[in-house]
Amino acid sequence: MISQYTARIISIVFHPLFMPVYGMLLVFSAPTLFGYLPFQVKRLLVLIVLINNVMLPAALLPLFKYRQIISSWAIEKRSERVIPLLMTTLLYASTSFIIYRFPLPEFLKSFIIAAFFVSLAVTVVNFWWRISIHSAGAGALVGMVIILSFRMFTPLALHIAGTVAAAGLVMSSRLFLNSHSPSEVWTGFFTGLAVLILVMLLS
Repeated sequence: MISQYTARIISIVFHPLFMPVYGMLLVFSAPTLFGYLPFQVKRLLVLIVLINNVMLPAALLPLFKYRQIISSWAIEKRSERVIPLLMTTLLYASTSFIIYRFPLPEFLKSFIIAAFFVSLAVTVVNFWWRISIHSAGAGALVGMVIILSFRMFTPLALHIAGTVAAAGLVMSSRLFLNSHSPSEVWTGFFTGLAVLILVMLLS
């Protein structure tokens, strides 16, 4: 039986801001050609995503709190999510622009573009309905591994099983904490999964 403490830890470890970093690490650790990219390239990509899509959004939270844009660090109210989500989406757009300037494999560029569209989709949906952003991030991660396996003709059974298990833990933790209803959790998961797969297949 999952405890409230465990559920909070899972929600922190698999926070949506961390998902693109986890995605990059999964790509580089998978037994595909991307694992043979020079270490300097891997480090640069992870640093760009870490700074632009983890550290900068996190650094803006105290400002939002000070300006009373958000009332809590969890940002549970739908109306309070608008500005943080818009800023996150703009930062994904910035990351996409930066990475597209480098001579990198198209799959990596496609992943960042897809992450931007997932963030954009969640932002748009949030104007009308409060879906689980945690679940959307988890769904996007599952989708990325599926597309990686498909594109590289490599059976990544362990990676797929691992991301599905992680998604299950994330969704369960959000429900256990009463942060979302089942419909909000499942809608978030399938939004992240579907948008990422669709964008990566088309790009």
